[in-house]
Amino acid sequence: MQYFNIKNTDLSISSLALGTWVFGGDCWGGVKEQDCIDTVSAAIDLGINLIDTAPIYGYGASESIVGKAIKGRRDKVVIATKCGLIGIGAHIKHNLDPESIRTEIEESLKRLKIDFIDIYQCHWPDQNTPIEETLGFLCKLQQEGKIKYIGVSNFDDKLLQRACDFTKIVTLQNQYSLLEREIEDKVLPVCRDLNVGVLTYGPLTGGILSGKYKTEPNFKPGDSRSFFYKCYKGEEFNKTKKKIDELEKFKRPLNQLAVNWVRQQAGIASVITGARNQEQIIQNAKAFEWYLSDEELMEISQVTK
Repeated sequence: MQYFNIKNTDLSISSLALGTWVFGGDCWGGVKEQDCIDTVSAAIDLGINLIDTAPIYGYGASESIVGKAIKGRRDKVVIATKCGLIGIGAHIKHNLDPESIRTEIEESLKRLKIDFIDIYQCHWPDQNTPIEETLGFLCKLQQEGKIKYIGVSNFDDKLLQRACDFTKIVTLQNQYSLLEREIEDKVLPVCRDLNVGVLTYGPLTGGILSGKYKTEPNFKPGDSRSFFYKCYKGEEFNKTKKKIDELEKFKRPLNQLAVNWVRQQAGIASVITGARNQEQIIQNAKAFEWYLSDEELMEISQVTK
C-alpha cells in the first residue's frame, strides 16, 4: 500500500481508503454487521488506514459499526466523518449551523467510541449558513480537541477557495471517476495550488465500472444507484456500456483499472472505495500492485472523456 502525506499535517493516509456508506444498509441493499466489521479488519490488515464514514449513512448505523470494528485498533486508523446532512424521515436537510454540528459531533464521537475525529468534513454545502460561521465553529471544536483537522466535501472551486481563505482546509472529498470528471477543470487545479489533499469517492461509479452490469439494472426504490448516478438509465446506460466495452480491451480487471486511473491523477491523495465484504476490499487493493503507463492513462482518458 502506498501512502500520501497531507501537506502541513502529521497525517499519512493510505492511497486507498475504505468508504462505509454501504454499512448503513439503507441505500445499497441490506448488509450483515459482522461482514462489515470483517471488511474493516481486512482493510486494516492490507495497510488501509483511512476509513471514511458519515452520520447520515444509515442514520448512525455506519458510524456505530465502524466504532465496533476499530476497537483495540484506533492507533492503526485515520477516521474521517462528516456533518451537515440531517435525516428527517425520508428527507435530508442540509444544515451546517453550529448548534446542529454540536449535536452531530457529540453523537458521532459516541457511536465511533473515540475521543477525537482525525478529519471532520462538511458533507455538503449549506446555502442557509455562511461558510465562515460553520468554519469558525469547527475551529472551536479543534481548540476543544474534538477534531484534529478540517475537511470539506462536494465543494466547488469558489466555495473551496473561500473556505481556505478563512482557515486551514486539509482535504476536499468530491466524486471523481472515469465517468464523472467535472472536478478536472477547476477544482483539482485549486486543490493543487492550495495544497489541499483530494479524497475521491465513487471511482467505480456505484459499481458500474466493475463491469457486472451487462444489461440496464432495475434497482429497488431508495437504492442510491437509482438516483445518485446518472449512468444507469436509458441512453446514458447505453453510452456507458460502450465506454466499458472499450475499456475491457485493455485486458485489465475493470475495477482495478478504474481505481488505478483515478489514483494516478495528479493531486489525488486517496481513492475511497466502498466494500460490503472482505473480498471486495481485497480486489480493490490489488489495483495498487501495478501501474498504468502514461500511454494507457492518455488512451483511457480519451475513451471515457
